[in-house]
Amino acid sequence: MIDAERYQRVLGDELRRLRRDRGWTRKELNEHLQSEISLQTLATYELGTRQCSVVRLVELCVAMDELPQDLLAKVHRRVFVEEPGRVRVDLRRVIAEAGPQLAPLRRWAEGRLRQGKAGNDSAAPAPSGTAAHEVSFDFAALERMAELCGVPTAELVGHLRNLAPA
Repeated sequence: MIDAERYQRVLGDELRRLRRDRGWTRKELNEHLQSEISLQTLATYELGTRQCSVVRLVELCVAMDELPQDLLAKVHRRVFVEEPGRVRVDLRRVIAEAGPQLAPLRRWAEGRLRQGKAGNDSAAPAPSGTAAHEVSFDFAALERMAELCGVPTAELVGHLRNLAPA
């Protein structure tokens, strides 16, 4: 099932990231577009509060020298789990945002980042093209961590989905 609002927000975030990576303001991006649009419209695209047409998305990508399919692949990786049965997590967000109930998970994340470990079969590094501070948990690892935290697995998965890479 597609969470359209989340997909739109992530798409906007990726558009904003592309623009900022080039060091451009919205006004500068607008100057590179084939057709002029208002700065407010660009802002709403980046905030994910307004949908853009496929043609407009392609125009934005061309202006920023990004293949549309590459941009959409980034969005897809952020919105959907790469592999069935796995949950991706940003370890920095676990450390910053996990509540007291998830203290064992936070301690594990702190240790993992400190050691710079590449991962193992149950908590593998996230797929290629993602940051080193991201991991992908399989169901067995989720069950063990839920038991350690004293929460049902489904509840832990819900927490972790909120701590997915931004």
